[in-house]
Amino acid sequence: MPRPQIDTMVTLRQAIRVVRIERATRPDQLEAAAHLMDGPVLDRAGSRFLAEAGHHLLIAYDSTGRPVGFVSGVEVTHPDKGTEMFLYELAVDEARRRRGIGTSLVKELDSLARSLGCYGMWVLTDVDNPAALATYQAAGGQPPSTHAMITWTYDSDE
Repeated sequence: MPRPQIDTMVTLRQAIRVVRIERATRPDQLEAAAHLMDGPVLDRAGSRFLAEAGHHLLIAYDSTGRPVGFVSGVEVTHPDKGTEMFLYELAVDEARRRRGIGTSLVKELDSLARSLGCYGMWVLTDVDNPAALATYQAAGGQPPSTHAMITWTYDSDE
């Protein structure tokens, strides 16, 4: 007897359909998504992030209301260029990856950037991170460039 074929596109669409994406506006939303972040939410930094008009954190929730991913973006304006969206960070719960959640979050941030009049959006990621590269390209981003990132690190209480 032949095995029934599974329509993976229907499964993927169903997985995405149960996720809702909302912009975080309250500290309790940040706390609920803290398990997705690199560390605990810092009170002052969290409050400042939420208070800044050009800072955006979009959270994806599963059908039970649990945060399963987030994307953060920061509007960057320069006098001779206008405003663009910097995709600061993207995270998806490890058990929920490869279901389109990250791509949906990036597309939602892209849509927000367009609605705010941004002329573009950009992100930095490691060239040896195929999952990130695939996600950003699936959401409409251009292939990676050969730019180098130079950083300065400061001691901070936040």
